[in-house]
Amino acid sequence: MGNVSKAQPRVPLSVMRASGRSPSSVAELDATGRVLVVGAGGVGNVVVRKCSRSPEIFTDICLASRTKEKCDRIAADLVRPIQTEQIDADNVPALVNLICAFKPSLVVNVALPYQDLRIMDACLATSVDYLDTANYEPPNVAKFEYKWQWAYHKRFKDAGVMALLGCGFDPGVTNVFTAWALKHHFDEIHELDIIDCNAAYNGHPFATNFNPEINIREVTAKGRFYENGGWVETPPLSVHQPFEFPSGIGSREIYLMYHEELESLARHIPGLKRARFWMTFSDNYLKHLEVLRNVGMTRIDPVNYNGTKIVPLQFLKMLLPDPSQLGRQTKGKTCIGCWIKGVKDGKTKRYCVYNICDHQKCYREVKSQAISYTTGVPAVIGAMLMVDGAWRRPGVWNMEQLDPDPFMEKLNLYGLPWTEKIL
Repeated sequence: MGNVSKAQPRVPLSVMRASGRSPSSVAELDATGRVLVVGAGGVGNVVVRKCSRSPEIFTDICLASRTKEKCDRIAADLVRPIQTEQIDADNVPALVNLICAFKPSLVVNVALPYQDLRIMDACLATSVDYLDTANYEPPNVAKFEYKWQWAYHKRFKDAGVMALLGCGFDPGVTNVFTAWALKHHFDEIHELDIIDCNAAYNGHPFATNFNPEINIREVTAKGRFYENGGWVETPPLSVHQPFEFPSGIGSREIYLMYHEELESLARHIPGLKRARFWMTFSDNYLKHLEVLRNVGMTRIDPVNYNGTKIVPLQFLKMLLPDPSQLGRQTKGKTCIGCWIKGVKDGKTKRYCVYNICDHQKCYREVKSQAISYTTGVPAVIGAMLMVDGAWRRPGVWNMEQLDPDPFMEKLNLYGLPWTEKIL
């Protein structure tokens, strides 16, 4: 990589405030609050808008994407100026050059999951902290797991920098919800059901709530859940049941899927006997998905078309509505949370904690639908806690491994209030 400047040790803002002093120089201030956001889709839009409204924490912001025009459009509508750059997140030397030029203390990765390892490599090379919202996926295999990123732990720890994995909603907030429940409500958690409902309509016959390629890869994969120390696989979307949602959403059919937070929670929550992830889908969505699968449009292996290799799912992505442009017409609510059974003081206890988010309210605030909002806001909160020092420690970490209290407090302050109930 050539000669790369290393980040200097920094004093967390929380330590400065506790001691009653402010940063002693522009250089010291810059070292604490400069953030580079990679990815200018729906989530990147939310992250940058929210960060720009907290100049006391995020002193300088750079938004970078493969398409600079997308960055410039977002930047033109912000409350204060930010820097924009073109970057290919698969190009580690280019990422290193950008990091060295902008000198951030933190890189927020809201690009594609395929690019996680490249961005982590660039952060290691420059001794800069890293945060993402989804774990790594190999481009040619619909399989996501943490082993590739967990393997970076020693290198990050030895370099004195931090990587925070899966700081979205699910994964992310659901991990923190679980840690909160264990800390405040249970001696042991035995059963965990993470349930994600999008009770909304956007006016399109078929559209995904986030990147179509990632969404369809996830939904068409085999179901998998953790039980009694092992993993049980099921055919895609074959296990389902009705579920009664709060806040007027009512009864919806929920489908068992595999989701990445199950892997880390099974590893880090002691005493856990079963963990499952469920998501709602409309009949219309499932009908279109079935047809697309039957005709081969969800395939991720290249096919030959007139002498050109194309991936059917990537071609389909270009035909579907851009999720970042769905905010204006999307109406309804999301409900995402954890339904938990465990033991407290020797007695069985049932409990739930969840968030309700309104699509139109999100659009009025940040010109985005609730799916991008519920992913972007947690990323901003995680970034705050890393920059401030409250959550910062060298190594590679999942959300449930950190103190849930400051994160739960900020959820209420920054647009994702939560409700908890004893069942």
